[in-house]
Amino acid sequence: MAISPDLLNELLAKPIGPNPGKREPQPDDLTREIEVNGNSLTATIVDAPGTVTEGTARDFIEEEGLDPADWEIANWRKSKWGNPEAPLESVRYSFKRVGEAAADAGLLVDKAVAALSDYVPVEVRPQGTHGFLVLLGDMQFGKMDGDGPAGTLARTIDCLNRAADTLLMYQKIFDIGHIHIAWLGDHVEGFVSQGGANVWRTVLTLNEQIRLTHAVMLHAVKLFAPLAEKVTMVAVPGNHGETVRFEGTGTTRYDDSHDTEALISIHNAIEALGVPGFGHVNFYVPDTDELTVQVEVAGTRILHAHGHKFGSKKDGWLEWWQGQEFGGEGLPAHQLVAGHFHSRLETENFIQVPAMESESTWIRHLKGYRGVPGLIVGITKDGRTPIRQMIYGAKGVSV
Repeated sequence: MAISPDLLNELLAKPIGPNPGKREPQPDDLTREIEVNGNSLTATIVDAPGTVTEGTARDFIEEEGLDPADWEIANWRKSKWGNPEAPLESVRYSFKRVGEAAADAGLLVDKAVAALSDYVPVEVRPQGTHGFLVLLGDMQFGKMDGDGPAGTLARTIDCLNRAADTLLMYQKIFDIGHIHIAWLGDHVEGFVSQGGANVWRTVLTLNEQIRLTHAVMLHAVKLFAPLAEKVTMVAVPGNHGETVRFEGTGTTRYDDSHDTEALISIHNAIEALGVPGFGHVNFYVPDTDELTVQVEVAGTRILHAHGHKFGSKKDGWLEWWQGQEFGGEGLPAHQLVAGHFHSRLETENFIQVPAMESESTWIRHLKGYRGVPGLIVGITKDGRTPIRQMIYGAKGVSV
């Protein structure tokens, strides 16, 4: 399914308030302005009182090469300024796109980031004793490397869609009644990593990075909620998602993370709106001052971590996990899943996912490694995950 090329800009669009310091227009100033943002259009016209109408605005739209039939008026605002004896009138008409043109220009992918109220619940969902895992992380939204935020956004949505298609295929073979989506950290690039050395190469604001994370998480929950009797979603903190660092290293609590707060926001939105059809979906993040979450999926206890505490050795995950057990941290899971290292690594009881970003330019310069972005899906039951599959998202993928 095609994704609108303007999806990135549409997700980052925001309502902008008036500027109180803006100079009032003068009679010889530019008296017409038009702005198009996805499915929204604003036409502002300044002229003598009583001379500006909706027809005037539609003529202006046509003059700018747009078809007035594609737009219907949503609201308007009028103000007068200047000399009271000979005032000028400023009229702003807001339009919304309609018909097929709206579908072409809007957010596609089954309205992936539409309001939750658009969700149509499914009353009867597949049941079964097997679990389906969707494991992903390291989108690092905001980073300029590779194909940038737009590429990562399109790739993440595409991979989630193809994971859902893969699930439908496996449901013909296995009785899958539990879907588990794991967000394994570094969902945003942030501004604290490497002591702030990544700031210049980060092209989105922090709020914009978080907004994209909300969008893909919302897409995932709407995509998978109808497909199984039970759905769980987990998010764990990564090093890039840390909210603040003091003097380059010190942090607040370890659970103080943009990576996990994004999933909490989705959970809170669903609860606040009371949207039907999500009662079987559960959300989990680490406890206070913790970095890990353990969830049981179809009889398999899965431990989630980002991986930044594993150390640099290839088998650092094993030493870390053993240390947690030796220290009495109570992490006797069947399966450990993690991100952070931007490459795929698997053993019988460990799955390290690749990154969703197309490359780390620093690593490419150091080792020539460009990365193989994507996510991992798997079938699990009673402590074992024998079936695993990579869902690839190639650099510059056309979706």
